[in-house]
Amino acid sequence: MSLIVPEFNESVIVRDAEAEVIGQAPTTIKLLADSGSTGGALSTQRVTLTDGADGARPHHHANSAELFYMLDGTAQLLSGEQVVTAERGDLVIVPPGLAHAFAAAPGHNADILIVITPGVERFEYFRHLERIAYGKVPPESLLEVQELYDTYFRTSVPWDQARS
Repeated sequence: MSLIVPEFNESVIVRDAEAEVIGQAPTTIKLLADSGSTGGALSTQRVTLTDGADGARPHHHANSAELFYMLDGTAQLLSGEQVVTAERGDLVIVPPGLAHAFAAAPGHNADILIVITPGVERFEYFRHLERIAYGKVPPESLLEVQELYDTYFRTSVPWDQARS
């Protein structure tokens, strides 16, 4: 068992109107608190997906767990080899090393609070994804930063079948 003792001395308060938003419908990401502001304890963002939109493709984190709390709507989440349908109020926590992915369920919207602990500097990762979406950098550039963001891409037959 390991114990993370975060090193920050003040509360972190993020006002909704001041949070940076990445992307636009059907996929938006509101950046809430990054690892640097929480002394490494966690990083968190709110992801809003509309009309069955994809969130993240299958991947794993070697050193962090990821928590998904459904604020509203219905999502599909990959957890290992299992695809779970989660609805408002549901919570899914994926341990380090386990493949996971998420998307709004087909024909549905999903509003998800995501927390990664211990924290990894993730804000720049999401900015990188936005640069890919706008064609500023190639998708393959993510392969170069997998270790930096503790995000390692995987394949998943159950996920591909659920999303086809």
